[in-house]
Amino acid sequence: MKMKCLALGLALCSLYISYSQEPNAPEFGKGLFNLMGRDSTWSAKIAARMQMLSSTTWSENPNDNFTDPHFNALIRRARLKFDGFAYSPKLKYKIEIGLSNRDISGGSQYTSNAPRYIYDAVVMWNFYKNFELWAGQTKLPGNIERVISSGNMQLVDRSLLNRQFNIDRDMGLQIRHHFFLNNKILIREKMSISQGEGRNITTGNLGGHQYTGRLELLPFGEFTNNSEYSGGDLKREKSPKLMLAATYDFNHRAVKTRSNQGEYMVTDFGFHQTNISTLFIDAMFKYNGFSFMGEYAYRDAEDPFARNMDGSLTGEVVQVGRGLNLQTGYLMNHHWEISGRYTHVKLKKNITGENPKKQYTLGLSKYIVGHKLKVQTDISYLSVNNGPDELMYRLQLDVHF
Repeated sequence: MKMKCLALGLALCSLYISYSQEPNAPEFGKGLFNLMGRDSTWSAKIAARMQMLSSTTWSENPNDNFTDPHFNALIRRARLKFDGFAYSPKLKYKIEIGLSNRDISGGSQYTSNAPRYIYDAVVMWNFYKNFELWAGQTKLPGNIERVISSGNMQLVDRSLLNRQFNIDRDMGLQIRHHFFLNNKILIREKMSISQGEGRNITTGNLGGHQYTGRLELLPFGEFTNNSEYSGGDLKREKSPKLMLAATYDFNHRAVKTRSNQGEYMVTDFGFHQTNISTLFIDAMFKYNGFSFMGEYAYRDAEDPFARNMDGSLTGEVVQVGRGLNLQTGYLMNHHWEISGRYTHVKLKKNITGENPKKQYTLGLSKYIVGHKLKVQTDISYLSVNNGPDELMYRLQLDVHF
């Protein structure tokens, strides 16, 4: 068996080496393989990417001093991506698979006790003019920071607001449409209905369903190469570009503490179910190397406390509250960018027991081949009301083939 595996691996390496030497092999960052069927009825682009992260944190102790540093190094992300079209260019698909420990973590009885390899498995059908129907597992049309790929971020990782409020991926259907009010003003509508419990769930729908709607306004026209969903102004927009957007998400009879994310609210008779609403308002602005992104999030629930049959509390509560995230950066000469971020998260303490948090982050990035090959570093100061503060330094390398 080992010899067969070795032989297969050598054969694949030989195939890749021979293919990469062909004159029409993709450029760096544009996939390992770009394939097209002989009759042009299908295409496939195969790509890979990885992120190597090191971080050091210092926490405040009771004497108002910082503890000895805690260091960690890991493969933060390692992914394989496949996309193209099947039968017709109007029927596209995307598959993304995670390979690192962080990528596949979170397996439980709700995922058949299996690793969560699949990130995206979705087909997108342009069935009529500017209408698209999406079916499968992929990102919901939530806050802009979450929809931006983890490979296209302006800083090393996403903010505390995203960690607390994002609605991530789910299994379901989406309808997307766009139109122009005139030669410039673009409006996009995105609506989805999903299972409501996150990605890779195999136990079926334990609560109700999740309904999401997002409206986007681009008053100055389209960004270059849709770069509103990419961190920083690497395209150096020649004229001001702005996107204003709002998302409303309603999870009917939700059974998890953060809508379709967080922990299941298990009781002695099943699951606590409650309606959870999440609102996002966000904006992206870019012009001549300068970029600004702003996000506001608010979450509420009809009954945030999980209770047993006798009325006693289980300890699980819905993470209700609000957050603000402001982020900006400027792309300098030689593809260096300096960036900064301010994040404030305030959960309802009488429900969650959590104190308000503020985080200040200063980042520096070197884009060697745009987001496809870059080195990023940042330093963050976390301030917690009536709690220990924290200082964190991070360094990350991104490579996308």
